[in-house]
Amino acid sequence: MTDLSADLELGPVGQEIVFENDRVRVWHIRLEPGERQPLHRHDHPYLVVAVEGAKNVVQTIDGTTIDADEPTGGVVYRDPGAVHMLTNVGDTTYLARLVELK
Repeated sequence: MTDLSADLELGPVGQEIVFENDRVRVWHIRLEPGERQPLHRHDHPYLVVAVEGAKNVVQTIDGTTIDADEPTGGVVYRDPGAVHMLTNVGDTTYLARLVELK
C-alpha cells in the first residue's frame, strides 16, 4: 500500500498547542463558516471536544468525504493514522480542543 501523504507537505493538527506534557498534547482549533483546516496527519490517538459545535465535513487524502457534525459539548475518539482536512460547512463558528494521547 502506497503512502499517499509521503510527498505532501502536511499542516499542523490545529492552530495552536495550548497544553503539552509527556502524556498529552492539546490543540486549539477554530474554523469560521467556510474555513478549512489544512491537510494533516494524526500520529497519535485523540479526542475531540467541541466547545462550540458546527456542521463539519472531513475529506480524506483519497478523496472520501465524511459528514462530521459535532454538537456543542460533544466528544469523539479517533484512532491515529488518518490524513485528512476538516471544513466547516455550517453557518456557525467551530471551536474545539483536540487532545492527542501520547
